[in-house]
Amino acid sequence: MSSSNPISRLTRRTVLTGSMTGLALLRSTLSGLAQQGGPLPPDAIDGFGGYDDDRLYRDENGALYRRRGGQYVPYSGRESYGRPVPGTETEPPRRRALDETLPPDSQPGRPAQRPVVERPVDDGPIDYARAYAAVTDDPFPVQAFNWKKANPVFLRQEVSYPGRHEPGTIVIDPRAHHLFLVQPGGRARRYGVGVGKQGFSWSGISTINSKQAWPDWYPPKEMIARTPKLAREVTKLQSGVGVEGGTRNPLGARALYLWQDNKDTLYRIHGTLEPTSIGHSVSSGCIRMINQDVIDLYGRVAVGTKVVVLS
Repeated sequence: MSSSNPISRLTRRTVLTGSMTGLALLRSTLSGLAQQGGPLPPDAIDGFGGYDDDRLYRDENGALYRRRGGQYVPYSGRESYGRPVPGTETEPPRRRALDETLPPDSQPGRPAQRPVVERPVDDGPIDYARAYAAVTDDPFPVQAFNWKKANPVFLRQEVSYPGRHEPGTIVIDPRAHHLFLVQPGGRARRYGVGVGKQGFSWSGISTINSKQAWPDWYPPKEMIARTPKLAREVTKLQSGVGVEGGTRNPLGARALYLWQDNKDTLYRIHGTLEPTSIGHSVSSGCIRMINQDVIDLYGRVAVGTKVVVLS
């Protein structure tokens, strides 16, 4: 592919980000070349000589799209590492032409997010200074966690695991306030967690149905009704009333959504704004983690992972 091709240069820089902002820039450039006359280059759509790929593209409102036949088609299924999970779409997609108006920004003034960094899994010795350092290259900044003042039993550790669950399973022990990611060879990666307070605890087997970075939070109506402060913080978002993703969102930097029998349990494994709550029973049933820890776990598990919450 020749680097002199302006479309190739543009698409390598913008469309690879998976950004609908990049789509808007690409669309305007295609229009300009068309007005100049002459055929478009064969890689004018995607910079790789074809129309389709297996990626998902997210607009600034968080809506997902697939590229099909030179068009961006809304996608309503689950995603894993930026790609669609086959067989999970809930309704037939409506085709969207390149020259069709892009979705309006339902939240004017909300800045476009930087793409989430795909971090390599680090299986080396755990260096707490590095593990709990500030995260500055994510869509939102994560403050450093003062691990020196924390109870060491709730810091990330590699431990022996004599349990019966197979490698890859997440096992949560609410009494000990620990989450285990079972590893081969009788080992596990252990994290400290916050769990449900009295009356909100639960147990059983569930599955990670989806994973989200910096997710919006949509609390149940009952929670909003019993929490006056929360009622003042929620706003109308794309999928209902909630709190948009970011540094003020109680779900923190990552969230894993737990389902049972093809139904949303409404429980999540997620980050937190209150890292000092780790090791306590304070939540409304969700499993809280230090943001740096949930980012680490997020990169190690896939959609479909089994989650066992002990009684």
